[in-house]
Amino acid sequence: MEAALLTALAEGAGGDAGRRAVEELARAVGLGAGASVRDIAKAAAEPERWQDVREWGEAVAGLLAAEPPGLAGAVARAVERSAPGGGTSWYGGDHADFRGGVFLREVIGVQVLVQGGVPEASAGLPPRPGGFTGRERETGDLLRALDPAGAPSTESATPLVAAVSGLGGIGKTALAVEAAYRARERGWFPGGVLFLDLHGYDPEPVTADRGLRALLHALGTPPEHLPTTTDERAALYRSTLAARAREHGAVLVVADNASSPDQVRPLLPGGSRHRVLVTSRDRLPQLGARLVPLDQLGASEAYELLDRALRIADPEDSRVADDPGTAERLAGLCGHLPLALQIAAALLGEDPGRPVAELVAELAQARDRLDHLDDGDRSVRAAFELSYRRLPGEQARLLRLLALAPGPEVSDEVAAALVGDDRPPVRARNALARAHLVERGHARGWWRLHDLVRVFGAGEVTREEEGDAARSRVLRHYLERALAADAHLKPRSGEASRETGPFRGREEALAWFDAERAGLVAAARWAAGPHRALAADAVRLAGALGEYLDWRRCFDDAVTVCGAACAAARRAGDEAVEAAAWNRMGTALRGNRRLREAYDAHRRARDLYRALGHDSGRAMAESNLGAILGDVGQIDEAVDAFQLALGLFRGTGDRHSEAGVWNNLALILRKSGRVDEALDALRAALDRYRETGDRPREGRAWHNYGVALNARGRTAEAVSACLNSLDICAEFEDWHGSARTLYALGLVHETAGDAERARARMTQAADAYERAGSPKEAEQARRAARITGPAPTGTPTPAAPPAHTAGSAPRAPRPPGAPGNAGP
Repeated sequence: MEAALLTALAEGAGGDAGRRAVEELARAVGLGAGASVRDIAKAAAEPERWQDVREWGEAVAGLLAAEPPGLAGAVARAVERSAPGGGTSWYGGDHADFRGGVFLREVIGVQVLVQGGVPEASAGLPPRPGGFTGRERETGDLLRALDPAGAPSTESATPLVAAVSGLGGIGKTALAVEAAYRARERGWFPGGVLFLDLHGYDPEPVTADRGLRALLHALGTPPEHLPTTTDERAALYRSTLAARAREHGAVLVVADNASSPDQVRPLLPGGSRHRVLVTSRDRLPQLGARLVPLDQLGASEAYELLDRALRIADPEDSRVADDPGTAERLAGLCGHLPLALQIAAALLGEDPGRPVAELVAELAQARDRLDHLDDGDRSVRAAFELSYRRLPGEQARLLRLLALAPGPEVSDEVAAALVGDDRPPVRARNALARAHLVERGHARGWWRLHDLVRVFGAGEVTREEEGDAARSRVLRHYLERALAADAHLKPRSGEASRETGPFRGREEALAWFDAERAGLVAAARWAAGPHRALAADAVRLAGALGEYLDWRRCFDDAVTVCGAACAAARRAGDEAVEAAAWNRMGTALRGNRRLREAYDAHRRARDLYRALGHDSGRAMAESNLGAILGDVGQIDEAVDAFQLALGLFRGTGDRHSEAGVWNNLALILRKSGRVDEALDALRAALDRYRETGDRPREGRAWHNYGVALNARGRTAEAVSACLNSLDICAEFEDWHGSARTLYALGLVHETAGDAERARARMTQAADAYERAGSPKEAEQARRAARITGPAPTGTPTPAAPPAHTAGSAPRAPRPPGAPGNAGP
């Protein structure tokens, strides 16, 4: 090695004492007194001579402490001769440039160094990621953070550090490397780009000390000249970067795969010109960094990644483009996780004749998808295990149990039930969120797991009793809450105002049902699942959801829940429970206009109730059969079914259910032209709904009463009845009911010849349908509003048909598919 200090002393910078010091070092390293400075420096670099060199440094300390005149300047000139352009010219005073060297010891006024000759590795980025796609927003955020032209201000200074965080396999390294390449292409880091993999989640992560040693080596520092302590290495690292900034410009340091702030802090430069880009599975807010969290890819980005990955291997491979629908299903089964997508592409690439649909079927049918997302070199399970095995016991248990939760998101109250505590596990949950193993849901207090993390977590539940106990706790929690909420949806004789369980009224009960609906439906499906110990409570939960799902018109969910309850009851041999489930199933199917299936379901319920001698249940099934017979135009058969139901309910004294039969009978009577009988039936329904305190159904009966009055030509009374219905709908936020009644009110005004009011009410109906989540009916109402107008002179205005009527004659011109009297 070359030593600027030795050169300066040999040339007389320290006088005779300096020349003698050089001769003494030559003898110390086994050379003669006349050896050249280059040979002395080379010999001194040998590891076996380090102790001799250090003792020589102690001996020469006195000479250096005296600061012989011109010594520092002579050292600087020697550096410049040995490394032209090294930069001595930027020192105007008597200071030496010690860049690239290693200190032998501290002295007063000057430090002894040996100039290094190790080649630099300042362009050490890994290859650019092939098939990189998407991430435009995140890439833009990173480039703004890295841009050296970013103007610091007192309010928001450009951060020194940018930290990309996300789930294992989410593509953090690929994004960081891509951003680093783009930054280098823009000429932002002329001092070079350093890349360091910290292996933060490996069994033996790279320590800060080892990281500094690697970075110093990359900057040209010989291993034998590294200081012995971490603090000394950090100081040398910062000094080297500062010197590099003066010589060449800013440096970008990419610290990949960090697991803690302690790994990164010593790697931060001392000045503001350089930038550090960190990737981690954990959020690292302690670094004061610009945080750039990564989520899964969007659907189109995932599709593009699959296509690109296949075409990199074979430009003619068009399997993804040829079957985009199946490719999108494959992306969904991969959770739109870049690692899983790359593995899926590799599996397809190694078998060019394999259809995408075959891999989709394999993943869809697998008990554990992660077993199949492994290409021999990369594994999604292995990526997740790196994070999982670092978790303390409490956090690992929470992750496992969250993976068992029903529904796509988990509320704090359900998380508490899972772990068996009165309060949510906030500390453990927040730790998992920092590790990106759970993510925030749609609102505060809601959490979700990536699809593949859920698969992984459930697979870690190795003890069956742990999973069964957690599911049971959640189911009991849901059942208790659902029964309490359901009580508010079934008001009877003034009971609506009383507090039931955790809910102060109907509004709170509905809000809870709305928030937890997906989880409730998923938990009710456990009735037909393999965990038979849960079946009884799951069936009871299905029953408690019936009123709510009907009120919100969630007919698909109701079919799902009732199907599970039917299967469980049949398996258990409980005919009474099975009959009730078939009856609810028929109601849900009718709501979806699946009339044949609905009829069959109610017929099965009727037959089971008749065999059991259960008159009330049989009456309900007969009434429901009558409604379907009326839907398909079999009026006489429908009336017979309703009369049979009325007789059975009178026998049981069930006045509330009797009201429902009167209401349904009135619809059939009106459709058959027996309007006066329909009005009598509706008055009977209204009386019984008021008597039993069912305000929501009273509002529906007022709607039907208004429609019947309009058919009778009593428009003023029809308007009053419709307004009564609207008041009750507003009271209970029944937007679908409001929409139907507003439409009916528009028809009443049209019958009265008031086209302007008719159009206004139909427009209001369209808005209410939109609010109720019924866009098809909203568009029908808008079309009706557009064509509503005054009838030609001398032409009577015909009446409109009722809703969903088979075989009834139209009462007013309507566009195809337009709603009738009762609304769409």
